[in-house]
Amino acid sequence: MCDDLEVHFMELAKLDDQALPMKGGLINWLLFLKGANKSNWEVLRMNEPPLKKAMDTLEFLSQDKEARRLYEERQKYLHDEASMIEWATEKGLKRGLEEGRAIGQAIGRTEGEHAKAIEIAKNMLAMGIEIPVIAKASGLSESEVKALKPIQ
Repeated sequence: MCDDLEVHFMELAKLDDQALPMKGGLINWLLFLKGANKSNWEVLRMNEPPLKKAMDTLEFLSQDKEARRLYEERQKYLHDEASMIEWATEKGLKRGLEEGRAIGQAIGRTEGEHAKAIEIAKNMLAMGIEIPVIAKASGLSESEVKALKPIQ
């Protein structure tokens, strides 16, 4: 062959059916591949977490056509729902940014200036300065400054 390939032969027939699953390792996979009793599957899952995916796949493939169809429909529904939520979130963020820009432009302030005013107001709040003074110094309204105040 070549130096990059190793071939191992496992004689599953020689594997003792009563062999106790060990903590991790090849023996767990061999017991699963040999078709170990389903009552031992929980022990195998605990000892070898990647086996859970193989077991779930095997159970799925073993189901009848109707059960598989229902499973696939459920998966499609979950994927569609996740896509809708992602789309709505992106649309909402985009709309919020557009509205924020519009408000900033309406009051004659750029996004950077507004962000700087918020940062200044937060620093002044941290220093314990009164809200009306912060509003006057930062150019924000008193309600905007109150919204920045951490809940105590």
